[in-house]
Amino acid sequence: MSKHLSRIASVMLIVGTWLMPCAAHAAYPDKPVRIIVPFSPGGGTDLVARTLGVGLAQALGVSVLIENKPGAGTVIGTDLVAKSAPDGYTLLIATFANAVNPSLLPKLPYASDTAFAPIILIGRSPNVLVVRADSPFKSVSELITAAKAQPKKFTFASQGNGTSAHLAGELFKNLAKVEMTHVPYKGSGPAITDLLGGQVDMTFGTSSAVGAHLDSGKLRALGVTTTERSPAMAQVPTIAESGLPGYAAESWYGLVAPAGTPPEVIERLNAAAKKAVQQDSFRKRVADEGLVISAGSPAELGTYMRAEEARWRRVVREGGITVD
Repeated sequence: MSKHLSRIASVMLIVGTWLMPCAAHAAYPDKPVRIIVPFSPGGGTDLVARTLGVGLAQALGVSVLIENKPGAGTVIGTDLVAKSAPDGYTLLIATFANAVNPSLLPKLPYASDTAFAPIILIGRSPNVLVVRADSPFKSVSELITAAKAQPKKFTFASQGNGTSAHLAGELFKNLAKVEMTHVPYKGSGPAITDLLGGQVDMTFGTSSAVGAHLDSGKLRALGVTTTERSPAMAQVPTIAESGLPGYAAESWYGLVAPAGTPPEVIERLNAAAKKAVQQDSFRKRVADEGLVISAGSPAELGTYMRAEEARWRRVVREGGITVD
């Protein structure tokens, strides 16, 4: 009898051990999830993250905390996530900067191609070349003419080195053959504050960051950076059709986790994020800002990020673009 009971206990121990990881994965999430935004509060990425966080919390059934970790052209916040436990509880809002930093900053503290597991491409949108409402410039061609006549006089702000606003401006300089000075900030909020205050002349801001100021009449849009006009700003011409043929750039937002995060957790997060971005509240908030929702598979985001990195590596090399 003793030997029989011992055998039963051994079997139960083996079965229990086998079930433990399954139970752990099935329990995800059982505590708050935090999303790191590598920019200051108030910008476009912050807006997208906080809007996503509301729906994600509902879909996951736990709190979703948004933490802003700006600095070093998004490297500080990105590195924090790269070095976090791969358990699905620390995520990153990935942006254009994740694709371009490897070519601008060769000594990143993480391996950009292997440090993250893609979850979902949230959406893509144009950047918008904007000036203050009292600016003398009414068109892209007027700006180019003035910049050629007065080299280095004009400044353009960005939410940080390596961000979409930075590279959109550098591409503009390169194709238009003009000299303007880049002024990096730690987020869209501070950049636009200084633009409104007259400390800088323009920005190639994300549509989510500049939309409210365009609606209020404080800023004027000269052109969108994409190859086609934005449905949200159909009256604003593209920069390419406004005097700079061949010009094209776009912003995007994705959600990633540290590499090594279990596939089951990635799938759970992907499903929850899809549900979140399909809510009317999310769609209305980002549609007003020009974001076209993607919401595909983790593989879609991985493929897109690799293609963006290759494209901008070529642009950076051919244009001789460097971090200020």
